Amino acid sequence: MKRVLLFLVTNLAVMLVLSIAAHLLGVNRFLTANGLNLGMLLAFAALMGFGGSFISLLMSKTIAKWSTGARVIDNPSHPTERWLVATVQKLATRAGLPMPEVAVYEGEPNAFATGASKSSSLVAVSTGLLASMTEEEVEAVLAHEIAHIKNGDMVTLTLIQGVVNTFVFFLARVVGYLVDSFLRRNDDEEASSGPGIGYMVTVIVCEIVFGILASAIVMYFSRQREFRADAGAAQLMGSRQPMIAALYRLGGMEPGALPQGMAASGISGGKGGLMALFASHPSIEERVSALQTRS
Repeated sequence: MKRVLLFLVTNLAVMLVLSIAAHLLGVNRFLTANGLNLGMLLAFAALMGFGGSFISLLMSKTIAKWSTGARVIDNPSHPTERWLVATVQKLATRAGLPMPEVAVYEGEPNAFATGASKSSSLVAVSTGLLASMTEEEVEAVLAHEIAHIKNGDMVTLTLIQGVVNTFVFFLARVVGYLVDSFLRRNDDEEASSGPGIGYMVTVIVCEIVFGILASAIVMYFSRQREFRADAGAAQLMGSRQPMIAALYRLGGMEPGALPQGMAASGISGGKGGLMALFASHPSIEERVSALQTRS
């Protein structure tokens, strides 16, 4: 669950900061001065919702390097690094992609791909993954990450996050306005002065509650992209078996936790039971079954 929460923290934090800024700048008062202007509110919600998501996307590669301590391999210094760069180059060429940056970071088994576009991407693997897998299994993991880049998954998830952020921002203020109007219905003078404390408190509570509910939607799409990336890895490898073997290997290990905002970028992290609704990855069993049943 920690990995799922880490993925959500960045967008929720950006949304809350933008929300507080909107209040301090008087935007909330402007929107409710003569009744709630739904058209302007929706436009403003879209700006704030997509703004937070795209800020996260544009900063994703820089944050990934900083938060994991990932070291980009500019000049391979030993055989493992040379093999890693050559393998990523081979897979990127097969996928018809520009060469992404390749990085290694210290940590337990995991890997991720990130970046604002296909031409500005990063593939990173942990030392734990390199030490605990065969070369073929590592190559399958790299193919999975390359498939994420080819599918444009970083941008797709950003757009989905932007949409749900917009509705969270919009609905929180509609509910806040209704609650504030109800609380001040008998005070015409106070009601005409703009939103009060009831509005502010309700908006903050609703943003948190709606944000948690909306995360289930985002995580559903995140899980679907993992199935596609597994299938893409099998295609790039010319066989599904290396990816299946890599998944089984991951299933027997405790994946390394990724830093804030990056849990959905990792290679694994599925949960069972109710927590599966908020998991960024399907379970290993579901992923292997999906690969095995592909024609």
